[in-house]
Amino acid sequence: MRIGELSRRTGVSPRLLRYYEQQGLLVADRDASGYRRYGAGAVETVRRIRELLAAGLNTGDIGEVLPCAHGGPGLVSCDVTLRVLEGQLARLDAEMAELRRRREALTQLPLRA
Repeated sequence: MRIGELSRRTGVSPRLLRYYEQQGLLVADRDASGYRRYGAGAVETVRRIRELLAAGLNTGDIGEVLPCAHGGPGLVSCDVTLRVLEGQLARLDAEMAELRRRREALTQLPLRA
């Protein structure tokens, strides 16, 4: 299918699909006219990418875990998946701790009338 069809089937703009391709997340062949052609699995791949982005992974992390994201929603448990998810959870925990610290600092600020 061409990029317009993939865009219609996934709800993702052609510009974003080209970005996924640039990031190595999506593969397209070129036809004789130079148009991108995506295989039947591209719709599922784009859905996976969107699922992982919604979970907070960046495109670099997605590139690592995408091979473990087949056969339905979620991820297949493999070493790289566990490493990436543990790293993401650690980052989120650190960010939440920092937000709690900042919230506490705000509540401690004296207010003057």
